[in-house]
Amino acid sequence: MPAIDDDDRPKKKIAHEIGQDLTLLSVKELDERVVLLKEEIARLEADKVKKQAQRSAADQFFKR
Repeated sequence: MPAIDDDDRPKKKIAHEIGQDLTLLSVKELDERVVLLKEEIARLEADKVKKQAQRSAADQFFKR
């Protein structure tokens, strides 16, 4: 019996670098990265909408 079970080990954080070599990744790992990137896209788009609203409010305030 191993001293440390695999379940007790810290999970490796999934990270993706644009342009990274994908040849050594499994289908499961690719799926995880797709989910990660979709979540990041949603986060970026939400922040973009927020910033556009702030810009629009500033433009209205200063009558641009």
